[in-house]
Amino acid sequence: MEITEYIASLSEEGRLLAAAAEQAGPGASVPTCPGWQIRHLLRHTGMVHRWAAELTTEGHTTPQPDGGEPDLDGKELLDWFRAGHRHLVRSLKAAPADLECWTFMPAPSPLAFWSRRQLHETTVHRVDAESALGGPLTTVGAGRATDGIDELLTGFHARPKSRVRSSTPRTLRVRAADTDAVWTVRISDEPPQAVRTPAGAGSGGGSAVGQGGGGDRVDCELSGTAEGLYLTLWNRLPLAAVTLRGDRSVARLWTDNSAVTW
Repeated sequence: MEITEYIASLSEEGRLLAAAAEQAGPGASVPTCPGWQIRHLLRHTGMVHRWAAELTTEGHTTPQPDGGEPDLDGKELLDWFRAGHRHLVRSLKAAPADLECWTFMPAPSPLAFWSRRQLHETTVHRVDAESALGGPLTTVGAGRATDGIDELLTGFHARPKSRVRSSTPRTLRVRAADTDAVWTVRISDEPPQAVRTPAGAGSGGGSAVGQGGGGDRVDCELSGTAEGLYLTLWNRLPLAAVTLRGDRSVARLWTDNSAVTW
């Protein structure tokens, strides 16, 4: 995805999040985030938006503390969220291509990193807001979902903070049927190592669980649409939303330990 696509999609996702939150009401429970109500979701996401905007507008090259969550509720909280989201979108649009600021995962540039990161942050939390309504979720396009899977597997969970670990080495394959994207995730007592297979590779006879495209052992495969995999890997949909082949305990290792932490 291009930076302009990230920012345009971020703008739309924030509007959808706010609309769902307004319809649900601040006290509505968020099924995808046990223990949270809509007010908690708005405070958290709004705080992250302002934090990211400050990093990019001020050009901080070292980590900065966030501004904390506000003691707001109801319409005042919703207005605060919307204002912060608009400020983030404007900040990213106005940022120079050669922006220099702190990031916490590899990316082609800091501007690409923050545009991408805030898009997926907002998309996942938009799903949370819509889950409070109990109806259908707004669709995530296959290309954007594939990008989000890539960020999660090769970015977030490559960091030392990933808790997806196993004393016995295991291999998980993730296959998006609608974009021909395949990732092989090697799980050990070190941070997971995810490698994305080039489009069209590894889709022949070596695709059965038990053998990877290069002949390596694969213990479990999750397959489905890119959107279904994206939301499942972020624990916003259950494992039943995708097709599981092989050792279910490997998939449970992911779902039980993959919550992202700083």
